[in-house]
Amino acid sequence: MLLLVSLALTGLVHAIEPFVVTDIRVEGLARLEEGTVFNYLPLKVGDEVDEEEVRLGIKELFGTGFFQDVQLEQDGTTLVVKVIERPSIRTVTINGNREIKTEDIEQGLSDAGLIEGRIFRQTALNDFERGLQNTYYSLGQYSASVSTSVKNLDDNRVDLAIDINEGREARIKQISIIGVEQEDLDDVLDEMRLKSKRGFNLFSRKDQYSKQQLEADIESIRAFYLNRGYYEFELISSSVEISPNKQDIFINIVLDEGDQYTFGEASIEGVSETDEAEVYSLVVMEPGDIFSRARISATQSAISDYYSAKGFPFHDIRMQSVVQEETLTIDTVITVVENRRVYVRIIDIVGNRYTRDEVIRRELRQLEGAWYSSALINVSKSRLQRLGLFESVAIETIPIAGTQEQVDLQVVVKERSTGSALASVGYSDDDGVLFGLQFQQRNLFGTGRELALSFNNSDAVEEISIEYTNPYLTQDGISRTISLETRDVDSSDIDTAEYLLSSDSIGVNYRMPISETNSFNVGLALESHELESSTQTPFEFRRVIDQYPNPDQFIVNAGIFRDSRNDFFFPTAGSTGLANLEWSIPGSDFEYYKVNLQGSYYVPLNRMSFKGGLSIGYADGYGDTSDIGLPFFKNYFAGGSRTVRGYGSRSLGPKSKPEAEQMENAGITPRPTGGSKRLLLNVELLFPTFGAEAKDKRFGLFSDGGWVWAADDSVEFGDMRYSAGMFFNWFSAIGPLTISYGVPLNEEDGDETQELQISLGTVFR
Repeated sequence: MLLLVSLALTGLVHAIEPFVVTDIRVEGLARLEEGTVFNYLPLKVGDEVDEEEVRLGIKELFGTGFFQDVQLEQDGTTLVVKVIERPSIRTVTINGNREIKTEDIEQGLSDAGLIEGRIFRQTALNDFERGLQNTYYSLGQYSASVSTSVKNLDDNRVDLAIDINEGREARIKQISIIGVEQEDLDDVLDEMRLKSKRGFNLFSRKDQYSKQQLEADIESIRAFYLNRGYYEFELISSSVEISPNKQDIFINIVLDEGDQYTFGEASIEGVSETDEAEVYSLVVMEPGDIFSRARISATQSAISDYYSAKGFPFHDIRMQSVVQEETLTIDTVITVVENRRVYVRIIDIVGNRYTRDEVIRRELRQLEGAWYSSALINVSKSRLQRLGLFESVAIETIPIAGTQEQVDLQVVVKERSTGSALASVGYSDDDGVLFGLQFQQRNLFGTGRELALSFNNSDAVEEISIEYTNPYLTQDGISRTISLETRDVDSSDIDTAEYLLSSDSIGVNYRMPISETNSFNVGLALESHELESSTQTPFEFRRVIDQYPNPDQFIVNAGIFRDSRNDFFFPTAGSTGLANLEWSIPGSDFEYYKVNLQGSYYVPLNRMSFKGGLSIGYADGYGDTSDIGLPFFKNYFAGGSRTVRGYGSRSLGPKSKPEAEQMENAGITPRPTGGSKRLLLNVELLFPTFGAEAKDKRFGLFSDGGWVWAADDSVEFGDMRYSAGMFFNWFSAIGPLTISYGVPLNEEDGDETQELQISLGTVFR
């Protein structure tokens, strides 16, 4: 370009004499407007033009990138601007790419200005071609080639084509690490994600070279040594070589392990006497232990969290390592600089269109006017997430201009749909086809209160229920739930021992918080039942029905509940625990008790998480009905999508006794009766589905175990049935959907199996 400008200016030196411009004429424009030229041309009517002004004018117009050629000529007192426009891009096509996504290449073209409608510049295309070629090299695609072509069109436009031949992937033939003497070479190689080509690796891509992954692997090796005491570890060099046929890659790493050090003494500076003992308790470096950079980081993080929780968010924790070469020990000096203490001025709530501010504020443990505490902020966030009212919760710290002692907090919530009024048709492997009319509002009028009205009709159960919950009956957080329910049960349609039950109940339950995650609940319910038998009712049920056809129960429920999960529907961390007693008080027609112990624990694993679950149930009768034990309509069951997947619903455990049936009701097929003792086990590996941002779907692998025992049976763990498989949960537009595929692992003759199980319209387990 500079050469063209110089040549143009050379031709004009002798052609233009100084003159005053009375008019400017532009020639050669095809797409651009004259105003564009006038806007960039530094010469105006009335200016005196000489050779220097011409040079500047040509330089400015060339600098726009719009023109291939620019000439300035004199026609009397008229300045003539002659231009040849650069072509514009009509289309850009990309062919042959597999390893690099088309959208990534398109983004690179956009960054280079090579998109439809833009002015075409050959230099930009050349730079892009070289950059894309280098990207393939960094991915180990050394035989890949990138070529570009330009097709000129009649209307001063061009079509661009990016043609890619990726060739065969170069694979890692060998990884050599030189200098490993004190550690095991295989252990060092295991720190690398890149692997050398071994055997038939049809599905593995670990032997595909990537420059970025090699850099990450080198850092993993460095961390490996620094966490094993090699304080003076040094990476001397790393190189990559490729075979002449560009198919095999050889990676060479040279390192110096150095000596292995242990921890010496740890001292702390800048800490007050009141904090000293607490801070020392957070130090995890013991004298004599192998030196570890990870332990230093863990100590620094723990002390940092401690001071953040005390209202010092801008503290500074400095960790200084003092090397004692004679003894191969490293002393650690921890210096704490508290800086200024900060308190929260204002807490602003954002995103709650429906939920009242007070519903959110009453869950906050960080208060306005109080010292800033990261611990209380985290607790506040967890409490809001456990409400189940919000898809997401974020608490942001906002600096205040002009002051360093105050900050504002902004609580940003995204509300979840909490209300529904619908007629639904669903299916559950437990109860068959479900039809329901439901109104549910988990956030009634934005108050956080819950009202549920429902009519549900399945193959086995018809019920009408009303439930109202006030989570903050008192300012201390005591909640109250009032419930009314009427149910009709015909068990003949659910493949269990047959009986007919009609019941009405009314109850009230109070939950009282003990701590941020623990609560105590107590409730009282009145139940009235009508029992009937059929020709298929087994003897053990019939004798109870004949003796107590219309039993009334006064039930006391009491228990302790713990919930530290980080989300209501799809948790990835935290735990739940329940210890509950259901007690039919003396004077009830059936005197019994049921003890239930349940717990689940979630452990985050990168983007995945692990869940472990345990449920123990035990029940028996006492007093005047101790010979009956637990009423049969209160029995435990196991099997199905909510207990042990892969087995038929309610199929695991005792069945009606054949000998009694032969005496009293000949021809009755034995069916599950349930029992008074139950044990359930569950482990799951949970994956985010369709990206980490999908809050309504989750996929997982599971293994379940369980069994139910009758009152007169001893608990034998050898009776347990186990299964394994996969499941998918989805909050669909028509209700919660669960699909599971489970394979029984130790089925026996007579077991009912059901590998594919689907539930629609029922809450996830």
